[in-house]
Amino acid sequence: MSAAGPGVGVIGLGFMGRAHVAAFRDAARAGHPNRLVAVCDPDPARRAGAAPAGGNLRTGAGAERLFDPSAVKGCAHPEELLADPRVELVAICTPTDTHVDLALSALAAGKHVLVEKPVALSSAEVARLAAAARAEQARGLLCMPALCMRFWPGWEELAQAVQRGAHGPVRSAVFQRLAAPPSWNPAFYCDAARSGGALFDLHVHDADFVLHLFGPPAGVASTGTLDHATTLYRYPPGAGPGHVVAEGGWDHAAGFAFRMRYVVVCEEATLDFDLGRAQRLLLCRGGTATPVALAPHAGYDGEVRHLLDAVAGKTPLRATLADALAHTALLEAERDSLRAGGREIAPSFV
Repeated sequence: MSAAGPGVGVIGLGFMGRAHVAAFRDAARAGHPNRLVAVCDPDPARRAGAAPAGGNLRTGAGAERLFDPSAVKGCAHPEELLADPRVELVAICTPTDTHVDLALSALAAGKHVLVEKPVALSSAEVARLAAAARAEQARGLLCMPALCMRFWPGWEELAQAVQRGAHGPVRSAVFQRLAAPPSWNPAFYCDAARSGGALFDLHVHDADFVLHLFGPPAGVASTGTLDHATTLYRYPPGAGPGHVVAEGGWDHAAGFAFRMRYVVVCEEATLDFDLGRAQRLLLCRGGTATPVALAPHAGYDGEVRHLLDAVAGKTPLRATLADALAHTALLEAERDSLRAGGREIAPSFV
């Protein structure tokens, strides 16, 4: 690998592909060397760098052309991008039902892989990719799921505080992630058989974070629908907080502003994060709410910079396919609870 860092290829130039292109660009400017050498998308305009904006969040990519098409190879088919020896790291930003096969092909071609969430809609599919990735580790290849919340300013601080016990034991944790239906690629997102609905595509972030903070719950009870669900995570006494809840849904009326929030009550303080507030993270303690200074970038930037550092051998991965396998099993249990009218289901963790 050259001093300029890995050559990057991005497959899929919709909302998430645009976010990844911008994140790799900004990572290089921030001292994490890499260079975009190829992109893949069936749309010729996108292959020329004219990817329209979309999605719930600002990604750092503006309305300007994403990249210089004279310097970046545009491919209509993934096989062409994967055959390019200049591509050393591939970001897969395509619909969920294509993730596993594309990631397997990229690993077989000798590329590092960043694969968007959810990795798949079944534990069996995630396990298939995880097994291949373990086999490819001997070649030094990394395959990382894009769990951006683990790198999101305000959420990293929460994880660090909980893991250190900085404010005493957690008593309650409530997560909320709400949106209008995705207006970008509605044919995919509105087909729950392909997207998994909001439960798998949106709520996955909070399900993963519950596991990240507290470990596997003994049971889950979910109410609602695939497009708007609330889940209670039950931990036995002494094994986790007594009150852990997450609500996720994208069935709100068009024009509803995306909401991403948590309120975590510890023995000595409460941490309150709200994406829609100027002071996003407040530490409430002793009668005052003190703003916590946060990095200006988004989780997409954090995950890309972390992967580049891992590829360079500077750090081990902090988001793994084992994590993806665990939260997929958790989401399967939540889906089963929805189908069972809210009955508690014990997740089948492997």
